Amino acid sequence: MKPDRASASSHKTARLLAGFTAASILLCATSFLVPASQAKTRGASRLEQKINELIRESGAETVAVAFHDLGTGAGLLINPDQSFHAASTMKVPVMMELYRQEEAGKFTLDDQVPIKNEFVSIVDRSRYSLSPDDDSEVTLYKRVGETAPIRELLHLMITVSSNLATNILIERVGAANVGKLMRRYGANNMRVLRGVEDGKAFERGMNNTTTARDLMILLRRIAKRNAVSEKGSDEMLKVLLDQKFSEGIPAGLPGAARVAHKTGSITKAYHDAAIVLLPGRKPYVLVVLTRGLEEEKRAHKLVADISREVYESISAH
Repeated sequence: MKPDRASASSHKTARLLAGFTAASILLCATSFLVPASQAKTRGASRLEQKINELIRESGAETVAVAFHDLGTGAGLLINPDQSFHAASTMKVPVMMELYRQEEAGKFTLDDQVPIKNEFVSIVDRSRYSLSPDDDSEVTLYKRVGETAPIRELLHLMITVSSNLATNILIERVGAANVGKLMRRYGANNMRVLRGVEDGKAFERGMNNTTTARDLMILLRRIAKRNAVSEKGSDEMLKVLLDQKFSEGIPAGLPGAARVAHKTGSITKAYHDAAIVLLPGRKPYVLVVLTRGLEEEKRAHKLVADISREVYESISAH
């Protein structure tokens, strides 16, 4: 008996429809279920576009950005290995070396050290002094001849960026030792050669320099609690949280954010390097280095705007 043609045709059609339906469902699924890695890449791409647009509009000569989210692993790098004058961001590695030497038993942070204002140039060993007119902290100058605990000077160096405290401390730990610690941590392009306001060294281009990537590496260690030790990392985080200058990265964030950071500025350069702590999630690290903006307020705004874009990108996922 021959099979019924209409019945055979119907079965064939049903099979085709079934195949088509399955393919359609799969196609739709791949349209909406984007792999997490692709979604992360697209998000980073959009963030990079927005930040590059901000940089172009700012008129800055060069801007570097390094961002890493410890919670999701997301990140973004723009000119990460471009070298900048470190300005006061070099005080972060000095702080780290202080904690390393304390951990090694060379001193305690409660040890007293003399407060002085005479230092040696790395060029020719000639002596120079700092002026309170060029410093963001002036009360320490009135205490020259007295002593202060290392911990107090460290706090002044970071939170109000005292140049006098910095030079006293870097002389104590040694710039070469700071450099060795940076290499050990993988911050291979950061150079800490000297203290602040060594005019002869500046004239010869012998400056402290950094990159956005290197500062990110250091702050990521503190955030992960593996900079020197867990205890040392926690204490360094607390010092950075007490930062008094908040015109940059913190200005782009909501009030609930806590920012452990260090700023730095010199002629036509403004930097901010931060660990951002938000409620209910792991922190992220953001470093923004700028060069070429005459008005520091414009640099502040650029850094704050970049900070806001990073935060909004995180909040959207």
